[in-house]
Amino acid sequence: MEVKAQSSKLKAQSYNLKLKTKIKPDVRYLYDMKSVLYDKKWLTTVENFPVYYIYRGVKEKNCLRYDITDITSRLLGREFPKTKGHEHPKGCQEFITVLEGKAIFLFQKSKGKRILDVYQILAKKGDWVIAPAGYAHITINPGPEKLKIANWIDKKCWGIYDFIEKLQGACYYYTKSGWIKNKKYDIIPKLRTNQPLKRKLRFFEK
Repeated sequence: MEVKAQSSKLKAQSYNLKLKTKIKPDVRYLYDMKSVLYDKKWLTTVENFPVYYIYRGVKEKNCLRYDITDITSRLLGREFPKTKGHEHPKGCQEFITVLEGKAIFLFQKSKGKRILDVYQILAKKGDWVIAPAGYAHITINPGPEKLKIANWIDKKCWGIYDFIEKLQGACYYYTKSGWIKNKKYDIIPKLRTNQPLKRKLRFFEK
């Protein structure tokens, strides 16, 4: 376990050099994700490993903070690698772009255990999406390569994980067999598909 931890540390240091920053990443390990994974049986057979790295505050613009998240391509049992998933305080939006790889963004709006709306956005390098206020969201890496995304968000906003953890993940899991509903929810509507933004958000690229 010590050797693996050292290896993960070296990878993080290497990535710091690529970013030309000394920001220490917040590493989400497999065991940090226990409560939101689909394949619980597989989880008991594998040792801990990093699932994704979050570099917060890479740069700032006015009241906004720029973060980078690097998601590995290692499968989580039958489920594709993903972020833990969270929502934000009322009124907070998040602007997200894909820097490398391909992503599936899942957004859900809920009232208790009832899902009022749920949709996915399939995005590639250069695409932008908005995580709307009032929606929890997760990011999934469906490809064989790592996924790197970046986001702009108000510095006063933070992620709230309680609801997602309590219901053991989002209302859908993305697996090698496709989308599977999370039975912890009472009502889950059909998953619909939205498109990335038609125009790039030039304000954030200046």
